[in-house]
Amino acid sequence: MAKIEKSADQWHEQLTPEQYRVTREKGTERPFTGDYQVSDAQGIYHCVCCHAPLFENEHKYDAGCGWPSFDRPLGKRCIEEHQDTSHGMARTEVVCSHCDAHLGHVFPDGPPQSTGLRYCINSVALEFHADE
Repeated sequence: MAKIEKSADQWHEQLTPEQYRVTREKGTERPFTGDYQVSDAQGIYHCVCCHAPLFENEHKYDAGCGWPSFDRPLGKRCIEEHQDTSHGMARTEVVCSHCDAHLGHVFPDGPPQSTGLRYCINSVALEFHADE
């Protein structure tokens, strides 16, 4: 699948200022300010930029970190991981594989009974589709 490419003006027209700052400029929303608390609702979280499916609600858990946390993506092809050395830290950035939207980071401190990973994702980078 070809990457979705749009100009900055096109992204500005489509996204709110906060969505643009996080997804297109690699920003981070403040912890505990976003949507998508852990719930029993069945559904899929999609990229707010290109609407690609990314994460399933059944793999979401409360990590207590202030951002939606998942132990795995829907599949390895829906995301890409890149080394991020900004802010004096070595982290692994997570981006949408379809449009390169910055989603958040993945850390190796997730639930040991599953993958052991914590995909720490900005809620403004996601849109929830119930009953998918």
